[in-house]
Amino acid sequence: MKSSSLLRPGRRLAYGVALSAVFAVAGCAMAPTTVRPVAPVAAAYPSQADQAAAPAAVAAADLGWRDVFRDPVLQQLIATSLDANRDLRVAALNVEAARAQYRIRRADSLPRIDGVAAGVSQRTPADLSPTGQSEVTRAYEAGGAVTAWELDLWGRVRSLNDQALATWLALDETRTAAQLSLVSEVATAYFTLRTDQALLELARDTAEAQRRSHELTQLLAEVGEAGELDVRRTEIALRSAEADQAVYERQAAQDLNALTLLIGQPLDADLARTLQAWAGEPLPDDVVEANLPAGLPSDLLDRRPDIRAAEQMLRGADANIGAARAAFFPTITLTGSAGSASSDLDNLFSAGTRSWSFAPRLSLPIFNGGALSANLDLAKVRQRIEVARYERAVQAGFREVADGLAARDALERQILSEQQRVDASRRAYDLAQRRHQEGEDSSLSVLDAQRTLYGSEQALLRARLARLSNLTTLYKALGGGWTEQTQTGGRT
Repeated sequence: MKSSSLLRPGRRLAYGVALSAVFAVAGCAMAPTTVRPVAPVAAAYPSQADQAAAPAAVAAADLGWRDVFRDPVLQQLIATSLDANRDLRVAALNVEAARAQYRIRRADSLPRIDGVAAGVSQRTPADLSPTGQSEVTRAYEAGGAVTAWELDLWGRVRSLNDQALATWLALDETRTAAQLSLVSEVATAYFTLRTDQALLELARDTAEAQRRSHELTQLLAEVGEAGELDVRRTEIALRSAEADQAVYERQAAQDLNALTLLIGQPLDADLARTLQAWAGEPLPDDVVEANLPAGLPSDLLDRRPDIRAAEQMLRGADANIGAARAAFFPTITLTGSAGSASSDLDNLFSAGTRSWSFAPRLSLPIFNGGALSANLDLAKVRQRIEVARYERAVQAGFREVADGLAARDALERQILSEQQRVDASRRAYDLAQRRHQEGEDSSLSVLDAQRTLYGSEQALLRARLARLSNLTTLYKALGGGWTEQTQTGGRT
């Protein structure tokens, strides 16, 4: 009768299943469960302190950039940049590299099986041969081999696999964040170019008006109806306008260069002609969607790709802790081979030539000078760093949205005031000209009125640019720009 210590096949199977379950539980317990940190921000934005955020049919993050930016030229520029911008291309390639790295890491959890074929010929001289005669021996082998496959009993390989996956997903979110930034930068560069072109046209018109005023004053001075001081004052105003014209010419050229770099290729001829034809025309106020629903700060956790990337990096840090903990436990690796072996190549696959080898190896850390403990401490510190980075990303997102909301209403009021100031300055200039022509006032009053009107028109153009730039930044801060068309079902 067999010893009772030997398990029957059914019992061995049950024992093996139970043992595998214990190992699986142990492996899963090595890495801590990732818990999203509590957002260190207020429950509502300052602009929503006295009122609840109205629910929106579509979140700002799901609004397509074609629906937010209504200028057809800008839409064409954004589409071109998404295809040709080199920074975005590098971000996409980094995602592909991380995906390949994840596939490499995932392969470590599977046994590596190689096909092996080898032949060895060896001659033993007579003085070393036990028979006293020289001998020639040959051995041939063919089959498959498993090379050092680690049994992942404690989840070390699985944790490293999870860390590689988290890195891949984090870089994918970073690529999305790069796209959001690119859409915003292209729009801002386009608005800046159009504004500087309008400022250049304004400076040209002002310089031309100052030139006519200066020439008229010179003629009046020749006949004694104006003094030298009047001539110098009109010349100062003329030179100032000419200097502004040179400044805006430079800025417009640099704006075009910046826009070209962002879109990743030179402007095509039709687009360049369109921009040239529109030079000097101010942008309409409705070129950007102004009614962007802000939602609540908690929405940013799922809408902003930079926050999602920080969360993935936190998951990767937790996985590293699991790998560091598993390093304290024994490592079991299996190496083996199976195939055919023979001293005669012709009989390599004949009956009776089957061969196999099986070499399990158990490695138990005993003394390593505290390296394993230090590695675990390092993993825990890096996990706390990722927690801080995640919280910092949430705070930065909250601040960007809060700034955008605060500036949105303030800039609307500023533009209204600037427009009213331009209207008042124009009326004052017309009145000063009429009084001067009637001899009731000096040319100095006309120059002052003209200088005030010029400054007011410049301020209005800059305020409109600030409003468009703020709406663009707010759209990006809310997570918008990842899709071309509006997604009514949300981000998938």
